[in-house]
Amino acid sequence: MMRTRPLKVALLGCGVVGSEVARIMTTHADDLTARIGAPVELAGVAVRRPDRVRAGIDPALVTTDATALVKRGDIDVVIEVIGGIEPARTLITTAFEHGISVVSANKALLAQDGAALHKAAEDHGEDLYYEAAVAGAIPLIRPLRESLAGDKVNRVLGIVNGTTNFILDKMDSSGAGYQEALDEATALGYAEADPTADVEGFDAAAKAAILAGIAFHTRVRLDDVYREGMTEVTAADFASARQMGCTIKLLAICERAEDGESVTARVHPAMIPLSHPLASVREAYNAVFVESEAAGQLMFYGPGAGGAPTASAVLGDLVAVCRNKLDGSTGPGESAYTRLPVSPMGEVVTRYHISLDVADKPGVLAQVATVFAEHGVSIDTVRQSGKDGEASLVVVTHRASDASLSGVVEALRKLDTVRGVASIMRVEGE
Repeated sequence: MMRTRPLKVALLGCGVVGSEVARIMTTHADDLTARIGAPVELAGVAVRRPDRVRAGIDPALVTTDATALVKRGDIDVVIEVIGGIEPARTLITTAFEHGISVVSANKALLAQDGAALHKAAEDHGEDLYYEAAVAGAIPLIRPLRESLAGDKVNRVLGIVNGTTNFILDKMDSSGAGYQEALDEATALGYAEADPTADVEGFDAAAKAAILAGIAFHTRVRLDDVYREGMTEVTAADFASARQMGCTIKLLAICERAEDGESVTARVHPAMIPLSHPLASVREAYNAVFVESEAAGQLMFYGPGAGGAPTASAVLGDLVAVCRNKLDGSTGPGESAYTRLPVSPMGEVVTRYHISLDVADKPGVLAQVATVFAEHGVSIDTVRQSGKDGEASLVVVTHRASDASLSGVVEALRKLDTVRGVASIMRVEGE
């Protein structure tokens, strides 16, 4: 039997994503009612600039007092798309305290304080859903939390930032330099005026923390994630990658150790073979590759940002939370029972591509090879070219720890025959 009293929704934030959420709630109202089993009503919209025209939104719903809206007493669900840490954190915990479930797209807050927010939701018997926090419209959080709940996930490898993927894709396909590709991304609206959060890996690191925590049933915070941006990637790096049959992507990588006793989470540029499914992800799209024991290899692909795609994920969560409200139940909360430690980056094992500027004279290769051997790092291939007394030496290693490779680089820099380390890049996906 259909319930006639509407479930009332408070929308916190009405920017690109929030305005799309409001639009879909209005234009798809009948469908949402049928899917939920009760009508949903947009009961209030909290904004910072009340005078801005917001098409399709009744001005009477708009307020600048988000706290009063959350405390109003008749709200069933809060949708938080403000972003940032405060006031979002306080507003979400206030919602729980007032018997209100929350749908959020706030990756930064969840990566930093996810455990505390989950506990607050559990303490008050409410839901915390956040599909939109990672990879926009791509269904990823729910499959990891629910569909793969009976499986053991060992690795999550993904492109989770559309801005950086657009820039790297342009550098690869057109030969553009970093700044030229960034300028194009900015002109097309893919990059913010200040792109630091994207190009330095902060955005991807927050998403990696969330993914690792869910995939491995342990607590991983933003501070646990190793982060390296992609601003130093050059056209020469792409040329080297092509010679290896690879391209370069900014990857979020979450792994369970082979002994199962720890996990790692990291974000950095990496060469990836053209044969790997992630290599073909173009433009501003996102894709996440999941490896589990029973299901095997799964890939989730689609638009990872933008108003409508992100709003799609928010509305999916809204339907789930509203159904739970009607049933008097809650969905899955935090699962952190494994309590696995997060290993430091120095213990991460992978392959490396090292480009060196060296003197073009006999014995250089032998000296370099000796350094690698002394640090227990096995060499897979070596490529040397040069003239007029200067040369380039490219070394690709077998799998080695980050700490071992750091020792190699430090020793190489002490050799008189090594003029400089031009670039170091990890090789993933093999």
